[in-house]
Amino acid sequence: MAGSVTGRSAGNGMAVASLVCGIVGLLVYGIVLGPLAVILGLVAHGKQASGMAKAGIVLGAIATVFAIAGIIWMSGNGLLIGG
Repeated sequence: MAGSVTGRSAGNGMAVASLVCGIVGLLVYGIVLGPLAVILGLVAHGKQASGMAKAGIVLGAIATVFAIAGIIWMSGNGLLIGG
C-alpha cells in the first residue's frame, strides 16, 4: 500500500531524525536540538532498538551539556547581558 507507514519505518525515521538533530545540535542551537534528539532517540529506541537511535541520544545529551556549559560560561563572563 503506497504511503503507509509501519512501526518499523516510523521508528527508523525517528532514529534518523534523532541522529541528525544530535549532529546539528553539536554545531548550532544545541539547547533546542539536543533535548529534541534525546526525546526522538528514546521514542525510536522504544519502537525498535537501533544504533542510530542510541547515537542520537548520546549526541543529543552531549549537545545539551555543551549548550548549558556555554550559557553558564557566557553569563559568568558578562557576555550575555550588558558585559
